[in-house]
Amino acid sequence: MSSCRKSGWVAAALWLAAGAASAQATQAALTGLGRVATPKEIAAWDIDVRPDFKGLPKGSGTVAQGQDIWETQCASCHGIFGESNEVFTPLVGGTTADDVKTGRVARLLDPTFPGRTTMMKVATVSTLWDYIHRAMPWNQPKSLKPDEVYAVTAYLLNMADVLPESFVLSDQTMAQAQARMPNRNGMNTAHALWPGKGLTSAKAPDVKAVACMSNCAVEPRVASLLPDFARNNHGNLAEQNRMVGAQHGVDTTRAPGAAPAKAAPATTPTASAKPAAGGTQAGALALLSKHSCVACHAMDSKLVGPSFKDVAAKHGTRADALAYLAGKIKSGGSGVWGQVPMPAQALGDEDAGLIARWLADGARR
Repeated sequence: MSSCRKSGWVAAALWLAAGAASAQATQAALTGLGRVATPKEIAAWDIDVRPDFKGLPKGSGTVAQGQDIWETQCASCHGIFGESNEVFTPLVGGTTADDVKTGRVARLLDPTFPGRTTMMKVATVSTLWDYIHRAMPWNQPKSLKPDEVYAVTAYLLNMADVLPESFVLSDQTMAQAQARMPNRNGMNTAHALWPGKGLTSAKAPDVKAVACMSNCAVEPRVASLLPDFARNNHGNLAEQNRMVGAQHGVDTTRAPGAAPAKAAPATTPTASAKPAAGGTQAGALALLSKHSCVACHAMDSKLVGPSFKDVAAKHGTRADALAYLAGKIKSGGSGVWGQVPMPAQALGDEDAGLIARWLADGARR
């Protein structure tokens, strides 16, 4: 463990120790403040209802009673028939008699269906009862008595054709209503979030924290893309970009991922590429030293840049070898032999032409 990491652990330990001491001091200073909550106060907060109906209070309500409560306290936001789509999304719609039989709402898999209502998605009737009890009506949450919550829930299920008008919803008949929920089988309980028999799997797959180190996805590399129709439309971009900065251009003479073209074997230069006068070899070798070309190029092996022999083999047989080589010597560039740029050379046209003729002649020593 590095000293930096050790010091970090020490600092963390000291911070935790200081925090614990501070908490103890605060607790000692607040002795005598507050009191233990009474069972009645705890019961007022402990009102959640689980899918296994634990926490459900005794009571009952009819569909007709629920309609009266709905029209006075619910319809202003949710519509007379639960169809509101202005203030809140629709509660009812999208379910069928077949969904009640199968417990799976078919239209949840239909991408053309215009929306997803509450009755299409909710899997447990306890969810409806619990939410209405805790949060409704919007302007007076928790104001509905248990019997009123049973009645409103019964009316909502009746509007969705889940329960008949004669059904009396109560703590004793809640399981019967659950057995008719259109999407009751549309929820996975294998997440280990609900304790209790029949509500969870034996293991908790989401708390193992086991790092997966196999078949890891390759980190994506974000880059620009040159369409095929635009490739090499204006010559090789790698040869045209400036030599400074991080972007040196891409070789547009070949498709992405393709290997560079192999150098052509050295051949005897064409007549047009042959030296026009004697002394080319000696003069070129002297110029290579004068202009510091040998600092980056060796005669037969790669140094910083390619060898003179490799340059001669690759470009010496071009029809425009003299003009091309002289131009590259003076302007420099990158991308032909890699991304290391060759700086432009401050030499005259005569010197550049002499070196170009020597390269076209095979770079002989």
